[in-house]
Amino acid sequence: MSIEIDVSLLSHQYTKGQQVVEVNGSTVGQCLDDLVKQFPSIKQGLFDGNGKLHSYIGIYVNGESAYPEVLAKPVKDRDKLHIIFLIGGG
Repeated sequence: MSIEIDVSLLSHQYTKGQQVVEVNGSTVGQCLDDLVKQFPSIKQGLFDGNGKLHSYIGIYVNGESAYPEVLAKPVKDRDKLHIIFLIGGG
């Protein structure tokens, strides 16, 4: 299955400047695993030491939030994932 991940501008340092990376998987988690296989250094930017997605990372599938199931959310061929850094403050 071919899925495109649109990587946040802040993550281009991990993907050798690529904005869009093609990955394979049937869930968001499998797609992110494939992304980490291709670019191992991105793992620290996406996951904490326990393998959980950082709380400041938002994942969108075809423009819709993958929350709450995020990593278990199913994807299909030609879906587009977006990795967004969520900004908080007050």
